[in-house]
Amino acid sequence: MVYDAAIIGTGPAGLSAAINLKLHNKSILWLGAKNLSTKVEKSEKIANYPGMGYITGGDLIEKFRAHAEEMELEITEQMVTAIMPGGDFYMLSAGSDVYMAKTILFATGVAAVKGFDGEEELLGRGVSYCATCDGFLYKGKNIAVFCGDERFEHEIDYLAELADKVYVSSGYVGGKYGRKGALQNGEITSEKIEILPKPIKKVTGEPKVSGVVLTDDTEVSVDGLFCLRNAIAPATLLKGLELDGAHIIVNRAMETNLAGVYAAGDCTGRPYQIAKSVGEGNVAAHTMVEYLAD
Repeated sequence: MVYDAAIIGTGPAGLSAAINLKLHNKSILWLGAKNLSTKVEKSEKIANYPGMGYITGGDLIEKFRAHAEEMELEITEQMVTAIMPGGDFYMLSAGSDVYMAKTILFATGVAAVKGFDGEEELLGRGVSYCATCDGFLYKGKNIAVFCGDERFEHEIDYLAELADKVYVSSGYVGGKYGRKGALQNGEITSEKIEILPKPIKKVTGEPKVSGVVLTDDTEVSVDGLFCLRNAIAPATLLKGLELDGAHIIVNRAMETNLAGVYAAGDCTGRPYQIAKSVGEGNVAAHTMVEYLAD
């Protein structure tokens, strides 16, 4: 199936676009977290969203969730790891699945997605963002894993079933593999898994990954590095996408420099406001409808 639109991100901009595309009877692939937006949810008080008065982030998220359910919008809880042009449509790789869509909307928000030195250069040559996609390539080998969120811990367990050794570096505190987590307290569930004593700062190798360098300059020999993060930089997902720093460049119609590709919300720049994100999601959806009609 080729969807009319693929929306990456389930925050206010993504929700706004999904609602408007659904009202125009477009087929939608909506990819992201089912909790919609932890950023909004954790807001103590929101005072500038028209019609809501003073409202907590948790209450606003509940209203967003109820609206999505009323519209029968479905979220596919997968992280997109690559987008490739395919003629009249785009192919999106998410987990072990590949989807096709005529238009793409980035509604990914702004996250601090700074890769390791050498990561982008070695992507596809030992650096991977998807355990279920590429894990089988490292059966019986040594690998390093950067885990940026507790929700990816099951992927570490999966990789440990395949690899000979898994060196784990975490970017969070709690959980089984996080800093101060149970694993570091001695409850190692697999003898194949070892927690790295220092964070990773660099991945090395030519032409393929041969090791990772830690912040104390210790080098660990590995055959691959899996980076399991909540977000991947848009320009890494889709080659050729123009950025201004960390923000995607768009015009007033939310069009990027690539045909059929749009962006809305915090990923397009300041101000980082819910009302601005909702408005841009609305504009993007209408522009996408016009593009699909043409």
